[in-house]
Amino acid sequence: MDNESLLNYFTYSADLTAICTQNGWPDPESLRVEVLDRRLGELLCAVAFDEVIMEGSGCCAARVGCWGKYRIELDGSGNVARAEAVAGTRT
Repeated sequence: MDNESLLNYFTYSADLTAICTQNGWPDPESLRVEVLDRRLGELLCAVAFDEVIMEGSGCCAARVGCWGKYRIELDGSGNVARAEAVAGTRT
């Protein structure tokens, strides 16, 4: 699995909410993913992004840096079958 596919996966999945700290949401423009280790059918990835925190009025109140490590299990086609946060700002 290449880096662009991993960015695409994390952009459109809810898995990053496991390491959000303020019940905000990940900013996909700030998302960075790095593969730290590759094994047969599994990846260990470092993930970092800005969490967008909103006010009740709908205005952006803050941006908080979040990071984590995810264990990614791949299916037989090399696509993400499962992602699990194993370290991070909230795990």
